[in-house]
Amino acid sequence: MSLTIHEHYSLKACNTFGVDVAARWFAEAHDEAEVRQALAAATAQGAELLVIGGGSNLLLTADLEAFVLRMASRGRRLLGEAGGQVLVEAEAGEPWHPFVLWTLEQGLAGLENLSLIPGTVGAAPMQNIGAYGVELKDVLHSLVALDRLSGELREFQAGECEFAYRDSRFKRESGRWLILRVRFALSRAAALHLDYGPLRQRLQVQGIAQPTALDVSRAVCAIRAEKLPDPQVLGNAGSFFKNPLVGEGQAAQLRAQWPGLVSYPAGEGLVKLAAGWLIEQAGWKGHRDGDAGVHALQALVLVNYGRASGCELLALAQRIQADIRSRFGVELEIEPVVR
Repeated sequence: MSLTIHEHYSLKACNTFGVDVAARWFAEAHDEAEVRQALAAATAQGAELLVIGGGSNLLLTADLEAFVLRMASRGRRLLGEAGGQVLVEAEAGEPWHPFVLWTLEQGLAGLENLSLIPGTVGAAPMQNIGAYGVELKDVLHSLVALDRLSGELREFQAGECEFAYRDSRFKRESGRWLILRVRFALSRAAALHLDYGPLRQRLQVQGIAQPTALDVSRAVCAIRAEKLPDPQVLGNAGSFFKNPLVGEGQAAQLRAQWPGLVSYPAGEGLVKLAAGWLIEQAGWKGHRDGDAGVHALQALVLVNYGRASGCELLALAQRIQADIRSRFGVELEIEPVVR
C-alpha cells in the first residue's frame, strides 16, 4: 500500500474526548512499510511524528504542527503452545477489547480482567494498562518495536519493558520506539484473579460459584459500564488521574484525619491512595464548568459534555490538582498524554 497523507486534518474522531483540533499532517499506517513511509514524510517536512492508537489516553489542547500517524494495522494469531502457555500475537492497530474477546473465544484466559478498556493493542504496553487486579505486564510475553532513530526492529522481552504503574520505557521514550506488534502468554487453564471486591460480589450475586474467564470478562464489562461513561456517548479518557503513592507515615496521618481513606499497600514502604476517593471527598464529583466536567458516577473521570476545549478540560484538572494538594498534601498526576 501507499501511504495517504492528509493536511490540516481534524482529530475530533481520533481522540475519545472528542476535542476538535487539527493536525498539520495526518496518515494511517496499515503495515510496517507505511510506518516507514510516514517516518520519511515527517522527516522531509521537518515535523515531529506523533503516533496515536485509539486516542483514549490523550488530551489535545491546541492544533498540532506535527505529523500525526494513527496505527491501523490489523491481525491476530496463535503462535504456538508450550508448557501450559499459549503464545498469541496481535498487530498494534488491533482494537483492544475485540482482541480480548477473540482470545476468550479461543478458550484462552489471562486478559479477562482487562475487558472493555478502550484503545489499541499497540498502545496497551505504553502505559501498562491495568484493571481489577491485573496489569498488562502480568500477561505480556514480548513485543516488536521499530527504533525510530536507526530504523531497525527490536524485540523486547517483558523484563526489558521496564513496566511500572501506568508506565513503561515506551512511554518514557515515546519519541524513539514505535510498537508494531505485541505477544501475550495466555493459558487454557484459567488462574482467575478475583481479589477485587466488587468483581467477586458481582459473580456471587449472579450465583456463579466457579466462574470461567468468560464469566469474569462479562462481570468486568458490567461493572465498567455502570461506573464509566461510554466515550461514544460522553467524551472522556477513562481515569484522568493516577492513584498517588505516598509513604506509610503520610498515609497514617491522612487516615487519622480521614478515617474513611481508601488505600492499599504498595510495597517498599509505600501506600497507594484512591484518587477518586480524594476527589469525591473534596466535592468535585459531578462538578461542571461549561462543557468540561467531572463524571457524576466516578470522580476519577473528566468528561466533555459536548464542546469543551482541551484547554478547558486541562484547566479543570489543574484546579482539582491544586485543591487536593491544599486539602490532603497529595499530588495528583495526570494520566493521559497532554498535547
